[in-house]
Amino acid sequence: MGRVRRSRTHHAQRDVHRASRTRARTKDLDQIQLIDLDPKNRVALEAQPIDLEKPGLAQHYCVECAKYFETDTALQSHWRGKVHKRRCKILKEPAYTIEEAERAAGLGREGKRTPISTHAMPIDT
Repeated sequence: MGRVRRSRTHHAQRDVHRASRTRARTKDLDQIQLIDLDPKNRVALEAQPIDLEKPGLAQHYCVECAKYFETDTALQSHWRGKVHKRRCKILKEPAYTIEEAERAAGLGREGKRTPISTHAMPIDT
């Protein structure tokens, strides 16, 4: 009689649980591109009023990654890091729009003829 096997009994339940958590949810890339990177909004986000509930009193914020940092040195080291540089590279690409999604599904106006209006047709009398 051997020992009952106990390992590998969860069948990736841990990863499914981690993926469904919304505790560490950050902003989506299209939200950052369209809203936060706008110059007026960016200035407001970088110069936020003091908030006791946020890390670093909301004074050290990375707009591209939508993260707060405790100190300015942590923010500076984040800017030099690989994660921030990857995020900036991704944000340089244009946002995925609804029109682009419709074209990919074959619902866009590309390749379709425009209906001929009655005003454009000459009337033979």
